[in-house]
Amino acid sequence: MVAIAYGMYSIIRQSAQSLAASQPVADGKPVPAGTEYASVRELGEQMARPSGLTSVDLVSYLQARIRQLDPQLRAIIEANPDALASAHALDRERANGNVRGPLHGIPVLLKDTIETTGMQTSAGAFGLVGEPADRNAPIVDYLLKQGAVILGKTNMTELAGFRGGPDGKSSRGGQTRNLHQPDADVGGSSSGSAAAVAAGLAPLAVGAETNGSIIVPAALNGVVGLKPSVGLLNRNGIIPASQRQDTPGPMARSVHDVALMLNAMSGSDPHDPESLGAPQGIDYTSLLVPGALKGKRIGYPTMFTLNGEHLPVENSPQFRKTLEVLREQGAIMVPVNLRLADDSRYEELLLSDVKEELNAYLANRPGLPVKSLTELISFNEGRDGTEVEHQPVLKQVSASTLTPEQRKTLWDALIEDFRNTVDTPIRTHNLDAMVSDFATNSYFGTAVAGYPGITLPSGTDDDGLPTGAYFFGTRWSEPTLLAIAYGYEQAAQAAKKPFG
Repeated sequence: MVAIAYGMYSIIRQSAQSLAASQPVADGKPVPAGTEYASVRELGEQMARPSGLTSVDLVSYLQARIRQLDPQLRAIIEANPDALASAHALDRERANGNVRGPLHGIPVLLKDTIETTGMQTSAGAFGLVGEPADRNAPIVDYLLKQGAVILGKTNMTELAGFRGGPDGKSSRGGQTRNLHQPDADVGGSSSGSAAAVAAGLAPLAVGAETNGSIIVPAALNGVVGLKPSVGLLNRNGIIPASQRQDTPGPMARSVHDVALMLNAMSGSDPHDPESLGAPQGIDYTSLLVPGALKGKRIGYPTMFTLNGEHLPVENSPQFRKTLEVLREQGAIMVPVNLRLADDSRYEELLLSDVKEELNAYLANRPGLPVKSLTELISFNEGRDGTEVEHQPVLKQVSASTLTPEQRKTLWDALIEDFRNTVDTPIRTHNLDAMVSDFATNSYFGTAVAGYPGITLPSGTDDDGLPTGAYFFGTRWSEPTLLAIAYGYEQAAQAAKKPFG
């Protein structure tokens, strides 16, 4: 199995090197070297030049790159048949002096849980393949309004992991690969979004997270991923797991590009109780400036406490280097004993939410072959066989018996407890944010709390795999988190391209 994976990896590397060397042309015009890893700002500057790069050039080049690399990577589950037409229209707008914003003509990939007209939205499951959604998710319309080109949909862990199976694998899309090492975990469930950005298949992607589904694949693939505060972004038109935790979020190769995406995607739902108090009209790039770390008070865990037991944190060499970089840039580093909340009932509550919300989604989404979890399980058994390993988690979800009233009482207490684990040290030590080694799984606690977090590359481990620094904070603290992450990114310069 490993030999097969490494053989495939060799093919991918050779294809990428060949593609970069040949510089395929688009509409008869050579694409500048390094275009596949250019930032949004760099792409915009190229597009602004007379006779410079066009959106058609860029989309054509990335489509060629996808055709050459993705049969082995399996990061893309479906291409947008209208991408080139959209690029042509946006090029005409630019030629007429109308530039909508920084994302004008920039390709974006969407996770296969985000509804789009003209393409499937299936969460990687054949049981959800039918008529395309009759409207775009609001965040898709926001991106289109800003001039983004939807390049396609990305593969993912099927049903966001609630079917059961390896990270990054779906019935419809196959197994997404980690480009840094072929037998390494690609992370889930926004696996294809992270892998595609890492491979230079698109500069930007959108993921969706319930707990770790943006942060984990971003960290394992060596890209930047932001999980916003729950309720900051509109969550309609996304296949749900739990509205207590679900949120879309941006993924890119730099903090600045993530901030640009957050600007473009912003717009909360007035009918969503989680959106109450969400800030509006913020430019998330405004604090991304030199010296952003100077004077910032950043906590880092030296001890975890669970049920009164104190557990010392064994930070990795990469994380110790992260702390050094932060101090060198003028941040005030504060050691923190971080209490861990009791999560013993978390899985039970989450699976119960999935049962209610996924059932409701299937019942109300027109044109699908199944209308309930029971029908989906039967569909899968008819297609794949009846062995329990084919969908163990989905059967657990279906077997859940908690009532909505029971769930609300338990969830309210659980979320409050998790929020206190973040809020208390931030208040006690007057912190701007906290940072932890990604390997400590601190993202779990902030996800349950509904709080924001951002991961970005911090180096590589002894096996050559990406490591990540994870910054997190209290609700609606995205501007500060982005500024701190930007300051660290600019000083550390730790990102690594998978092809060298």
